Amino acid sequence: FLFSSPCFSQPLPKHSAVPGGVVHVTIPEHIIPQKVFYNDDRVMLTDTAPTIALVGIPLSARTGTHSIEIIDTSDKRSTLNFEISPKTYREQRLTITNERQVNPNSEDLERIGIESREMAAAFASWTEPTEQVTFFDSPTEGIKSSSFGFRRFFNDQPRNPHSGMDIAAAEGTPIIAPAAGTIVATGNYFFNGNTIILDHGYGLITLYCHMNEIDVEVGSFVDAGEQIGKVGQTGRVTGPHLHWSVNLNSVRVDPALFINEIVE
Repeated sequence: FLFSSPCFSQPLPKHSAVPGGVVHVTIPEHIIPQKVFYNDDRVMLTDTAPTIALVGIPLSARTGTHSIEIIDTSDKRSTLNFEISPKTYREQRLTITNERQVNPNSEDLERIGIESREMAAAFASWTEPTEQVTFFDSPTEGIKSSSFGFRRFFNDQPRNPHSGMDIAAAEGTPIIAPAAGTIVATGNYFFNGNTIILDHGYGLITLYCHMNEIDVEVGSFVDAGEQIGKVGQTGRVTGPHLHWSVNLNSVRVDPALFINEIVE
């Protein structure tokens, strides 16, 4: 179901004009864009004729009219509007046996704050590699056990919506880079366990959590299909799985839009 422009050799993510989706905004041919912004974050542009802005929409986005700001090659600014439709995501209730993973203490909260800032800095990366990435292979073999956007309750307490895709697999199952990129962060985080952040360029960045093994180092370049770690159950989990998130223009979006659907 992936979209591919006749002028673009790679498939594009599926167009989905809802909170948590990716919107294709076509730039008029008379405009030669230099940079495009959405909510002050830079947006990926395809090397097509016409150019397409791939805009990640946050789960918190209101429905209705949104806009991107275009700066052309003569520094002239203009805007283009697009519409966001409502979407209701399913509810998911999980039981967590480690109470601190549901209600962290003050020491935990200090650690969580430090880790959140580290990850935010990694997600703010903007690089421009020679080859643009716009779609992915599956990062591991398994069954999709939890979808993006689920409204989550831990021990009956409401928490933030699920910001990625969970792929259930046996502990030790290899995790591969779904596309080429540079490792921009690794660590053992309070909620995420052993974690990797992989920058694919142009604001497209992926996150891998709960691993039992990390096989790469910060700063290293990995090719598509190269092993980066193994599935585990570190951090806040109910069993072994990979939590995989996709960030586009600093927004978590539905990973299913970038791959052929994983079996549920």
